[in-house]
Amino acid sequence: MTTSCARRLPVQRVGASRSQPEAPFCCVRESGRDGTRPPGATTALLLAHADGQHQARAVGDQFAGRVGLFLRVDDFEAAYGRMRSVGVEFVTEPRQEPYGQVVVFVDVAGNRWDLLGPRPDR
Repeated sequence: MTTSCARRLPVQRVGASRSQPEAPFCCVRESGRDGTRPPGATTALLLAHADGQHQARAVGDQFAGRVGLFLRVDDFEAAYGRMRSVGVEFVTEPRQEPYGQVVVFVDVAGNRWDLLGPRPDR
């Protein structure tokens, strides 16, 4: 099994830090600008490494080209601005939906995510 995900994942781009780079997974945790974990931070995302060629072929296409992952934030404009400033690739423009603000971005493996925030009028 490889640990390349933990080394390659550009988590510093979006204000996160890695833990356990030797493990068969990559745990991405919320971090501040200086790389330390803010007091009370509880956000984490566990990303498993592909185990074998069958799984490796599916990386980036787990959702057949659709959005399959969702990142909800309290301050949409701040998160969107921070992510744009560090080079996150957005594939749509931000838009308003009945459930809130949304924009689609892709991660380093090609998976499509929705960045979701509250409606500005609420």
